[in-house]
Amino acid sequence: MRSGDLPSWRRNRPRSWWPRSLRARVILAFVVVAMVAATAASAAGYVAARASLVDETQRRAADSLRGQISRLAPEVEYPPDQEALERLRTSLGEDSMVTFEGLTAASGGALGLISDEMRSAVAEGDRFTVQRVVDDSGPKLVLATPILRTDVDGRQRASGVEVYVVQDLAPTQAQLDRWTRIVVLTIAGALPLAVVLALLVSRSVLRPIQRLGHSANQLAAGNLSIRLTPSGRDELADLATTFNRTAAALERSVGELRHREAEARRFVADVSHELRTPIMALTSIMEMVEADARDRSPDDREMATMAVDRTRKLARLAEDLLEVSRLDAGAVALRRELVDVAHVVADTVRTRGWDGDVDLVPTEPVLARVDVRRLDISVANLVGNALRHGSPPVVVEVRTEADDVLVVVTDHGPGLPADVDAEQLFARFFKADSARAASDGSGLGLSITLVNAQLHGGSLSARTSEDAGAEFVLRLPRHLEAEPLEAEPLEPEAGPDGGRHGRQDGESDEQP
Repeated sequence: MRSGDLPSWRRNRPRSWWPRSLRARVILAFVVVAMVAATAASAAGYVAARASLVDETQRRAADSLRGQISRLAPEVEYPPDQEALERLRTSLGEDSMVTFEGLTAASGGALGLISDEMRSAVAEGDRFTVQRVVDDSGPKLVLATPILRTDVDGRQRASGVEVYVVQDLAPTQAQLDRWTRIVVLTIAGALPLAVVLALLVSRSVLRPIQRLGHSANQLAAGNLSIRLTPSGRDELADLATTFNRTAAALERSVGELRHREAEARRFVADVSHELRTPIMALTSIMEMVEADARDRSPDDREMATMAVDRTRKLARLAEDLLEVSRLDAGAVALRRELVDVAHVVADTVRTRGWDGDVDLVPTEPVLARVDVRRLDISVANLVGNALRHGSPPVVVEVRTEADDVLVVVTDHGPGLPADVDAEQLFARFFKADSARAASDGSGLGLSITLVNAQLHGGSLSARTSEDAGAEFVLRLPRHLEAEPLEAEPLEPEAGPDGGRHGRQDGESDEQP
């Protein structure tokens, strides 16, 4: 992919060197801006001060030379001789030169800085010329001027005498160097100050954002009563006010939903509980009708059998709904017992009459501390589900894996549909095939099995086996550390119909 084809959000991502933390970015941006401002201000002040100092030094030197020339010029005899030029040069000091036509009086080692261009400029007019030059010893100021004669009529004309003076700018340069050090120290001192100010600014700006983030996390965790205290009248205060309004609206909405959900659960629990007694009576009556219909016509026997089956299905549905309502209400407490899980699974298959349809994989005793009743219900749901919607043989295997015990139920049917995932399988009242809407399953068995597994701290998963059909894996922690491993396996308690713990037939949930 070319860089131009990248989406805008990827093209606009920060560089790797740019910090991800908002605090770090605020501090870095503030420090950079402060340092740029301090550097610019110091540099501008230094440049202005330097230009002022150099100009002032040059003006003073020029004024001093003009004053000397004005004072000494009347004493010079014209045309001057060599001796007169020497006296004039001596009066000007070191690093000076005076010329008149072919005569020259000079002294000092810096006279080589006088350029031919300057000498030509002085010789051609009456201009006062100044140049700044630098040699190995430092900066110098070269001043050159012709000496003018005043005629009787007051007019001035060139006398032919030219004066050149080289002045050392070392004191001025030393002053500039001191200013440079001051500027550097000022910029360096501005760095910690900028960092301190950036910390204070970031703290004042980010603290409300941190409080907002903390409150948002608490809101996401379920604390819907969390509120912020807006301070000031800036955008952060407006954001806090908006957050409070949003949290209040969410609290009202969630409260109303929870109230409706609680009412719905209470209704289901009440209806299921109230239906149990009449359904049990109805089941007994239907069984009596079925017994009486044995001597009647085949159609009557079929109708009686159908009525008994539908009544039993209604009883199972009421039991499942009541169980779901207890799970939803959190009114379920595990009664863990140290048992042989393989023995419990074998007894579940045997008491429900599935011995001829289910192959139990032989295994050594597998001890685990579980709620026997809920394990029995879970295994019955998985095996009954495989028998109803898969193809024989149904294979049940109990094995250990790390600190867990696994109950694996595999059928040899077509497996799970490609368009159905595990979350859908374990949802309440889920049926993958609409043609099965009238089947005996309540659509709650797998959901109840999942909740039972989660109550134990385990899990339930489903997949399509490579060499078989659908495979369901019930994983439960063994919890062997609480009691000795030598505890005897518990025998299941039989119900009136030979089933276990009140589960009449271990009816399964629907499987796609």
